[in-house]
Amino acid sequence: MKKAGKNIEKARKAVEQRAYTLADAVPLLQKVKFAKFDETVEVTMRLGVDPKHADQMVRGTVVLPHGLGKSKKVLVIASGEKQREAQQAGADFVGGEDMVEKITKENWTDFDALIATPDMMKSVGRLGKVLGPKGLMPNPKTGTVTMDVARAVQEVKAGKVEFRTDKTALVHVPVGKISFPPDKLVENALTHASVSGACIGAPAYASLRTVDTSAAAKPGAWTRSQKSVGIR
Repeated sequence: MKKAGKNIEKARKAVEQRAYTLADAVPLLQKVKFAKFDETVEVTMRLGVDPKHADQMVRGTVVLPHGLGKSKKVLVIASGEKQREAQQAGADFVGGEDMVEKITKENWTDFDALIATPDMMKSVGRLGKVLGPKGLMPNPKTGTVTMDVARAVQEVKAGKVEFRTDKTALVHVPVGKISFPPDKLVENALTHASVSGACIGAPAYASLRTVDTSAAAKPGAWTRSQKSVGIR
């Protein structure tokens, strides 16, 4: 087993083997910051669901109140007037069949989100092998297949995050940068946790089991859900 670096060991020593409230866990992560870059803070939630059952699959989107600390590059594939609406809304790349051809021939995926109008999905659907593994395939359930392209672009730019349970009933989601004020990271995390719980038709505190808050280059601080996280 590869030996952990000295900074990781310092961070591990600072994190006690107990459950933290989210309000305590976030400042602790910031205290043990050793990386030279602005790390992304991620919240991992273990839900009380069985992902093997379709009716218990948790998937959705949430617009974080304080964004993610970076602007996402958005591609819109549409036709006619919808292309102009996408450009005015701030989309980074806009096109139609030409963009489909570019992705097909070049395996081009230099964007963070893809929004498509329903009439273009026949062509976009052929891109599944390229877009699927990267999580870029547009989906009506996440609001990325829509005629309201302007609103979709604005939401993604504002910090809209897609989430879904993996096969172990975990949901991983970024909630901002380590440089954010602690209260903004906490509010982003609570907003996401509340939406995730609501997606299975039950109160969040009934489905959320544990929460782990971590940054890109350090171990996580375990936080207990229900009362200590304050999801209610």
